[in-house]
Amino acid sequence: MPDANLPAGLLVFERGWLSSNNILFRGAQSTAMIDSGYATHAEQTVDLVVGALQGRTLDVLLNTHLHSDHCGGNSALQAIYPELQTLIPPGQAHFVSTWDPVALTYAPTGQLCPRFEFTDLLQPGSEIQLADKAWQIHAAPGHDPHSVIFFESQSRTLISADALWESGFGVVFPELQGGSAFAEVAATLDLIESLDPRTVIPGHGPVFSYRPEVLASARQRLDVFVSNPSRHAHHAAKVLLKFKLLEQQQLPFVDLLEWARHTNYFARIREMFFASISFEDWLDQLTAELVRSVVAHRNGALIFNA
Repeated sequence: MPDANLPAGLLVFERGWLSSNNILFRGAQSTAMIDSGYATHAEQTVDLVVGALQGRTLDVLLNTHLHSDHCGGNSALQAIYPELQTLIPPGQAHFVSTWDPVALTYAPTGQLCPRFEFTDLLQPGSEIQLADKAWQIHAAPGHDPHSVIFFESQSRTLISADALWESGFGVVFPELQGGSAFAEVAATLDLIESLDPRTVIPGHGPVFSYRPEVLASARQRLDVFVSNPSRHAHHAAKVLLKFKLLEQQQLPFVDLLEWARHTNYFARIREMFFASISFEDWLDQLTAELVRSVVAHRNGALIFNA
């Protein structure tokens, strides 16, 4: 969508929650896009890009991080644009080269991501030209240890990925793997405050004007998770379930249960935080909460996305 507050040549496709937002840059000499959405939306992603470029070629594709909802369309775009240069953060480059879906978290989360190639790396501390503007690349660990964000200082535009949304930030996945990353989330929020953006393009949700209250709310949310990690784990389990419903739209409860039983992240979350409840009762509880939040609907044995 066009936005008067954004730098010239920049177009944001707001995609919802299954697919990340796509940020398209149309410069005088070259074009680029940040993040490519989820695999099941790849055809729509290609249609959006082809339509917006009006005959021009997409020259560069960049990924803020390698979660499936941010790079699931990479392969489709590489097929349409054979000369496409693809740039990724350096932390998982080896796993992309060897294509390790476990290390890349696609298998453990039960999500899809077709194999793709990369051309070069996005080095934090450097700059890249996008739509004829210099964009700073900053490391933004927390939600993902290897994530980067982009900042254009003239317009004070921040592409924040899942480090900051208007309503919070993304699940802190390292915390679900037995690691520690809440401190990294706090440091990334401090970085964003120091950049003092005017406009924020998040990984999900609409573009918004930065306000101190947004950061204060994110910090309050983080404090709750730090003081009660099981609350974060409970939230993460619901996010993973909702993602599956977004992908499938409807599933028999027994199939959703079977998927969850064989999804590593669910087993790990339950083992770490909810071992006292049976897997079936736990999933039934999580599903009921999604229904009460009006983001799912249940009709007998069938669970529907809402």
